[in-house]
Amino acid sequence: MAKMAEAKQQNSMEKPWFQSYPPNMPHEIAPLAYNSLGELFERACDTHSAKPAFTCMGKTLDYGELKALSTRVGAWLQSKGLKKGDRVAVMMPNILQYPVVMAGILRAGLVVVNVNPLYTPRELQHQLQDSGAKAIFILENFANTLAEVKANTQVEHVVVTSMGDLLGGLKGTIVNLVVRRVKKMVPAWSLPGHVPFKNVLAMAVGKSITPVDVQSSDVAFLQYTGGTTGVSKGATLSHGNVLSNSAQNDLWLEAIFAKKKRPQQLLYICALPLYHIFALTVNAIGGMSSGGHNVLIPNPRDIPGFVKELGKYRFHVFPGLNTLFNGLLNNDDFRKLDFSNLLLTLGGGMAVQGPVAERWQKVTGCIISEGYGLSETAPVATANRFDADAFTGTIGLPLPSTEITIRDDDGKDVPLGEVGEICIKGPQVMLGYWNRQDETAKVMTPDGFFRSGDMGFMDEKGYTKIVDRKKDMILVSGFNVYPNEIEEVAVAHEGILEAAAVAVPDANSGEAVKLFVVRKDPALTEKDVKDWCAKGLTNYKRPKHVEFRDELPKTNVGKILRRELRD
Repeated sequence: MAKMAEAKQQNSMEKPWFQSYPPNMPHEIAPLAYNSLGELFERACDTHSAKPAFTCMGKTLDYGELKALSTRVGAWLQSKGLKKGDRVAVMMPNILQYPVVMAGILRAGLVVVNVNPLYTPRELQHQLQDSGAKAIFILENFANTLAEVKANTQVEHVVVTSMGDLLGGLKGTIVNLVVRRVKKMVPAWSLPGHVPFKNVLAMAVGKSITPVDVQSSDVAFLQYTGGTTGVSKGATLSHGNVLSNSAQNDLWLEAIFAKKKRPQQLLYICALPLYHIFALTVNAIGGMSSGGHNVLIPNPRDIPGFVKELGKYRFHVFPGLNTLFNGLLNNDDFRKLDFSNLLLTLGGGMAVQGPVAERWQKVTGCIISEGYGLSETAPVATANRFDADAFTGTIGLPLPSTEITIRDDDGKDVPLGEVGEICIKGPQVMLGYWNRQDETAKVMTPDGFFRSGDMGFMDEKGYTKIVDRKKDMILVSGFNVYPNEIEEVAVAHEGILEAAAVAVPDANSGEAVKLFVVRKDPALTEKDVKDWCAKGLTNYKRPKHVEFRDELPKTNVGKILRRELRD
């Protein structure tokens, strides 16, 4: 007995977070129940076939329909000669086609390359070239972007879908008419040889997916993320990475049901984009693994429309980020909604601000449980207890089977309470960066930890607090923006000599981009700079503020000191 007590004490000294775990929470996840995400989807669809899986714009697909439609997508891709491990890009917002296509790709043994639909041609070209994607499924609203660059990529098969394709006959026709003719949201495009999504479904009626031997170590997703180099890199996530993170989240979720009654079916609000790792794992994969129901919100920026949609559902799980919570709290109709079923509000993507968390709890009666992770960690590494009674202002505790260590610049662990770089180890940590061994070597330690680039400290109870970022990354509404990429676009202007991008606080997006510019052409204006950047950068990466300087502060070797500009 004395030995057991001693071992327990030793464990809580080395891993202090265990003492703060919810009662009966295992320290490790069980061996994975599936080899692949395709297996998980098939089991979920068979087990819950009559239950609603995804709802969008008033139309619901049940699990049986999800399986049937994704079978057709997977069978069509195989019929085009795509083999295990080939990459297929998906460029769409939160519409019913997304889960159908994702499930079809993965069940056919292929790899999903998630693409932000708002990318400029330059950004899209880089991602398609780098991933070597052979096919792409794209919403017609963004087809003009692809049309500009397709010739410079390896893409052989283009499938174009319309907003209303899965909404049913009359409704789908009306939605497409409004999107194209009334709102004029579809710029002119031409992609010779493309296949309409409805034709894909029609061509594969009655066909089945040829079984593929997919193991947990095989690649499932390429999640593109920026880097300190400014070039977007693909975080290579295996089936095991994502399945492990889903299992970790499922286990962590159990703490709620010790306090509150488990509903027959969990209803998730999916306002965060499914192409972003947070919603991908927590909503899509997590929802399916528990037989849950996801309500997809294509445009959460339309707060009045979003609130109207929320009013139709008694929802249980609400993942979001600080800017979204803040926007909703400033809407009168949101405050009148019925929150009696809300069990869990998850905050991620960026720091949740204390005053926002306080107002959210007052309005909804639910605390915001903040978590932390990155594309490279599939994504969740830490989370606050879901059965907690108060907002902690920290990123919480490492999930089961996850280790967090805080290290100095020499790679040595620092004592509790001291600031260092947050390093993460666990089954959810990526295989590496796609075709970038050099970049992978920079972030993986010899003992298997991923270096996050975020600075923080761990307290004696095992809770971690982020204090700063080692990287100069800018976080706009939960999206990573890398200064080098912005600077590279800016200095390509013939009137700009030098440029440096930094983060400045912003009430709406948490942070915004400020660009310091040294002019080559004295006539250059702020409007000139912004117009130029708009050509090469998607909206959230564009500088909101431009300041002209005679010179920029530099080190003795000529490196621009961004921190000095920030300060």
